[in-house]
Formats: sequence, structure tokens, C-alpha cells
Amino acid sequence: MNDDAPTPVIIECAVNGTRTKTDHPAVPTTPEEVTADALACLDAGAAIVHHHVDRFGVPVDEAVDRYLEAWRPLWAERPDALVYPTVHLGDDGISYDHLEPLAGHGLRIGLCDPGSVNLGPVDDDGVPLGGFVYANSFATIDTALRTCADHHLGPALAIYEPGFLRAALAWWRAGRLPRGSMFKLYLATERGYLGAPFGLPPTRTALDAYLEVLGDCDVPWAVSVVGGDLVASDVARYALELGGHLHLGLEFFAGDRSPTNEELVTEAVALCASVGRPVATPHVAAALLDLPRTADGSLVPAH
Repeated sequence: MNDDAPTPVIIECAVNGTRTKTDHPAVPTTPEEVTADALACLDAGAAIVHHHVDRFGVPVDEAVDRYLEAWRPLWAERPDALVYPTVHLGDDGISYDHLEPLAGHGLRIGLCDPGSVNLGPVDDDGVPLGGFVYANSFATIDTALRTCADHHLGPALAIYEPGFLRAALAWWRAGRLPRGSMFKLYLATERGYLGAPFGLPPTRTALDAYLEVLGDCDVPWAVSVVGGDLVASDVARYALELGGHLHLGLEFFAGDRSPTNEELVTEAVALCASVGRPVATPHVAAALLDLPRTADGSLVPAH
């Protein structure tokens, strides 16, 4: 790659999350829908697809099988496709126990959410409701990162608020952040994820604050707007101008229109072109992230 050329943009599409067709009719939920949606997004210019399965509280092996129902036909058509799951939510709470078996079936990207945050809806006055804490203790974080390292997975690290990033940087400074890592810097509107806001708002100043915390860390990062429209916001172009990447999709989208995931990716590709940056294919994204394994499972020598 020409060192003088602009860095290609990694576009990641989070296609569903906790959203249902009641929330948005275009949200893919079944494995067949996820496969079709992922293929459309990859064809439109996405390099990575993230999704949740439509079964919650099931045993690890059942969750693994459900992910593979979507991934096997996807990989059959696009062996280069980069996909990854969400955390596993079982009877004992949050775990990352599904990553090991999924790695054995071809998974190349893992995940770690390095912190805890209150999530929930709001009442009619806008006051947050409920007692759900999305909790990842330091011990859980360490387990997730060790699992990714042991099974040659490059972790996607969701940064809900600055404390998450400060925690992840402790592992980075210690040389224990796995190869292939990428930070997803979340900026949330007043809608938040489930209704209540959290973290920093989607402004340039907020992104600057994240980047100040990031400092001299060279781990690639992407910006995301939770409860809003990333490409329509001020921060998407700003992030691209600063060398960042884009994380979007119906998991986080909210607005007055009803786009598909493919349309959101297409809009992001056009924005990248307008700032003079090409879009990364899955193969190029794997190289930019320095993922430890190739599509055929071979280990890539460390740089």
C-alpha cells in the first residue's frame, strides 16, 4: 500500500442489535435475513458485519449454532466476509464463552466491552427507568481479552463512555491488548441505546475528548452515533478527516426516515468518497487491523 495514499475506511455495519421489526421493518432477525442483509452490506462497501442472534438466555452451544446458521451460507458466498457476534447472555449473565467454539468454525474478529454502564428506557418525563447495569468487571474484561488472544481473534472493543477507553488502554500499555484490536467510540444522542442517554454526545468536541484519552495509542478507531444518524451528523466527516473509520447500522440508527442497512452503508461510501478516502474491502480491512488469521484459518506472521 502506498504510504502517501489516504488510508482506506473500514465501514462496519451493526445490522440489528436488540431492535425488532416493530422498531424498524428492515431489521434482519432470522439467520436467513442476516445472511442476505450481510451480503447486501458487503456488496455496498461494508468490510465488517456485526449482529445479534434472535435467541436470548440460551446455552452457549445453541447460540453458537444460531450464529453459524447465518455465517455458513455467508462464508460460502463470501469467504472473506468479516463478521462477529455480540456478548453471550445466559442464565449466569454476560460471558464470552461462545468465542472459543466460534473461533474453531472460522471466526476472525472477537469482542470485548471494557466497562460497565446503566442502560434502560425512560418514563414520560424522560427520567431513566429500570435497574439494568450492563456490567463487565475488570476480571470479565481480562477473560474476554485473554480468550481473544488465545484463539487468535482481533477484538472489537465497544467504548460506551471514556472510562471504557481508559480501561482498555491499561491493557494496551501493558502490551496485553490482543493483536487486531479496534476501538468503536460511541457517542450517544438523548435517545441512547434503549431510551436513556449515556456517555458523550455526538459532537466534534466529544470526539476530540475521546482522542485526547486515546493519546499516542495507534489502535485503529471508528466513530458511532447511538440513537442517531451517523452519516447525517457532524462527527462522521470530522472522524474521516482525522483518519478514523465508521461504525453504523440499524442497531443504533434513529431518525425520521426508514433506511435499510444497505442504504446506510451506501451513504457512508459516498461520504468517504467526498473526503477523498477509499473504502476498505474485507481483505484490506483485515490487513489494516492486522488480524491474526486469514480467511482459511492460517496464522498471519506478526509484523
